[in-house]
Parts: sequence; C-alpha cells; structure tokens
Amino acid sequence: MKRILPFIMIAAGASLWGIIGLFVKGLASAGFTSMEIVAIRAIFAVLFLLLIGVIHYRQEMKLHAVGDVRYFLGTGICSIVLFNFCYFTTMSEMSISMAVIFLYTAPAFVTILSFMFLKEKMTINKIIAVFMTMAGCILIAGLALGESQITILGIITGLGSGIGYALYTIFGKFALNRYSPFAVTFFTFIIAAVVLIPITSLWEKSTLFMQTDVMLLSVGLGLIPTVLAYILYTKGLEKTEGSTAAVISTVEPVVATIMGVLLFNESLVWLQVVGALFIVSSVVVVNLPQKKRKRYTSDEITQ
Repeated sequence: MKRILPFIMIAAGASLWGIIGLFVKGLASAGFTSMEIVAIRAIFAVLFLLLIGVIHYRQEMKLHAVGDVRYFLGTGICSIVLFNFCYFTTMSEMSISMAVIFLYTAPAFVTILSFMFLKEKMTINKIIAVFMTMAGCILIAGLALGESQITILGIITGLGSGIGYALYTIFGKFALNRYSPFAVTFFTFIIAAVVLIPITSLWEKSTLFMQTDVMLLSVGLGLIPTVLAYILYTKGLEKTEGSTAAVISTVEPVVATIMGVLLFNESLVWLQVVGALFIVSSVVVVNLPQKKRKRYTSDEITQ
C-alpha cells in the first residue's frame, strides 16, 4: 500500500483536474474570458492556500533563499500561465478535441525532459506507455471521427500547452528538493496570481462576484480542481519519477469524458472507450517491474 499511495494521490489529483470544465463552463456563461477564469483560479487558490498555511503550515510559507524564486517562476509562469494561455488559444484556433490531443503531448515531453534534466532512466516500459497514452488521448478526443480543423498557430500553441503542462512536473521535482509539496503549490499560485491580475484587469468585473452562483463557482474552482488537486499531485510527485507521474495523470481526460457524458450530454462512442482503456493500461505498463539482467563476474566469464 505504501508503494502505490503516491500513484493514488497523483491519480486523485488528476481526476479533480478532470472536473474543471464544470466550473469553467459556469464562469464563461457568467461573462468571464478564458484568461480571466485562469486569474480567478489562481487568486482563489492563493486565498485557500493562505488559510490552510496559517493553520497547518506556517513554517513552510517562507522562502529558504531569494534565489529559490526561480523554481516558482518556473512552476507559476512557465507552467501555469503558459499552459493556460496556450491551451485556451488552441481552443479558439481549433476544436476542443484537437486542443486536448495537443495538451496530452505532455507525457512525451516529460519523459524526454526528465531524461535530460532529472537524469531519469529511459526504459522500454516508459516508451511503450507514452505511445499508449498518446493513442488513448487521440481516440478520446475524437480524432478518429474525422476532425481536421488545424491551423499553424493552433499547432504552435497546442504544442506549447503540452510543454507548459509538462514543465510543472520538471520544475516541481527541482523545487521538491528544497520545499514541501504544500510550499511548492503555495508559491506557484502566488507567482501565477501576481502575473495574471494586471494582465487580465479582473477588477473591472468585480460586480459579477456579487452574484451568488459566480462566487460559488469561483470558490469551487479555487478549491477543488486547484488547491486539492495540486496538493495531491505534488505530494504524489514527491515519491514518484516525473515521467511516471505524467503518465498516471492522464486519467484526467478519462474523467473529463465521463463528466461530459453524465453532466453535459456529450456523446461517447466506442473509440473513446477504447482510448480510455489505452490510458488505464499505460498506467499499468509504466509500473511493471523491469527484468534485471544477470551480471557475471570476471571468473564466470573466463570459465
């Protein structure tokens, strides 16, 4: 149980990310743009993290050194802000299905970046799992149904969303060498909020927050698929290789698809079911034990 607990935490965090559409759709209907919704997410996340921190993690709400800000510039700007900007731009350029496909190039980027910067081994299991994940996400997104709306800008920002999504895992691993999972999440969203507030001029729509449904959606967005999701994911990441965590987190599109079917009456075809099975299977593959090669001594070789 101890061995699989980090995997469960990562899967739980990713599952909470999968229900984010419930809050985003509601806030979009209320009149907020995509980037304003990202700002709302970051601001309310910071408020919850401050509350949690004051009660339980006071000692963890301090930077060990000013230079450590670079880690959170990475998770906050290069990941959170870049990922959301690219993701929403891709949605405006192409279909949501295509945007999701490009977003889930992230596991491939994580595997490559983990090999380059975190010195993680590139095993055959990881390579197979990445390909299975990509195939599953393509099927879930509905590419096989004939979706072909592609633009150059959409491709660039789509790949950018995958890279931004992957960078949280990479920068997060470096930050976890010096900070707790809570601290990493806390400083990440402070940086993101500080950057997003002036960019979005969110204060110009302050009257909308007087509406009960808008406030409830904002609070829910900041708490459930953000604070809880990131704490669970980062806590699991602390004991898991980055490339493994990235593959496990692809349960997110499975959850998102199920939510779409149950709550928004979206259609679910058999190809998408197969895609979900591919993703679940990739989680199993990436965690299969590698066969150890027998090592021979010099005496055995000469015999």
